[in-house]
Amino acid sequence: MSAEVVVCGEAMLLLLAEPGVPLEHALAFRRSVAGAESNVAAGLARLGHTVRWLGRVGDDPAGRAVLAQLRAQGVDSSYAITDPEAPTGVLMRDSHPARAIDVQYLRTGSAASRMAPDELEPRMFEGARLVHITGITPMLSDSAHRATLRLFELARAAGATVSFDPNIRHKLGSPDRWREVVGPLLAHADVVLAGEDELELLDVPHPASLLETGPGTLVVKHRDKSSSCLTRTAQASHQPAFQVPVADPVGAGDAFAAGFLSGLLHASDTGQCLRQAAAVAALVVQCPTDTDGMPDRVGLDRALAAFTGTNAETVIR
Repeated sequence: MSAEVVVCGEAMLLLLAEPGVPLEHALAFRRSVAGAESNVAAGLARLGHTVRWLGRVGDDPAGRAVLAQLRAQGVDSSYAITDPEAPTGVLMRDSHPARAIDVQYLRTGSAASRMAPDELEPRMFEGARLVHITGITPMLSDSAHRATLRLFELARAAGATVSFDPNIRHKLGSPDRWREVVGPLLAHADVVLAGEDELELLDVPHPASLLETGPGTLVVKHRDKSSSCLTRTAQASHQPAFQVPVADPVGAGDAFAAGFLSGLLHASDTGQCLRQAAAVAALVVQCPTDTDGMPDRVGLDRALAAFTGTNAETVIR
């Protein structure tokens, strides 16, 4: 069975501390799933797209919980690899809207870090219109980096659009290492979604210059939470963030990506794609975990109508 969207990357078990309690003092934790690509997969599946997740988990309770949660979200995990010799990564964090989030990763030597190029096959990408990946995957290990390069090749061969989010996490490596491994990948994507600060770290101080030799579409998430979309053929679009009470800011970037990419799959104009992206992000930050607030299509239309003051029937899909 083919999938409209293929995502590839790390998925971890998330242990989320009770709201507002610092990680070191938390006694109660909620179990969920974390991982940039798996978050985007869940968001796109809820919005009605057929999505396949490619990745590795351990043959352990955490891995079984991750796969069960992905399936519950409507994501196809039939090509997922279960590794009997390496554990599923675990992420522990707290949640607070007004201070930095404390995060502890237990991912060194994880099953996800053992991803290898020969595990990716052309049949996994048959019928895919979009392939999405982030910079986290190639930073996990040398073999995962080689697998990422293979992923780009197979996506191209399948005729899919490739979207890429650097998703820089400083705990995975130094700025120099991010520039070495992830910087060159920007030029190989069709769509790049990146923070303004991420582009600066990757030596792209002038975003428009990336369009000259790299992607045809560049989405920039600005420090003030607004966003812009630049293309080679259309006038730039800009979207302020929708003002909502924030319960947990983690996962906003992945939610934004899911909203934008869904609009792209529906051939919406860039302005509508940005509005969708901002709306999905605004819904997610009002809820705990990375995916609790991900809307279905009806929920997204209702949110857009409320945020923009339009009638839900007139929202472009």
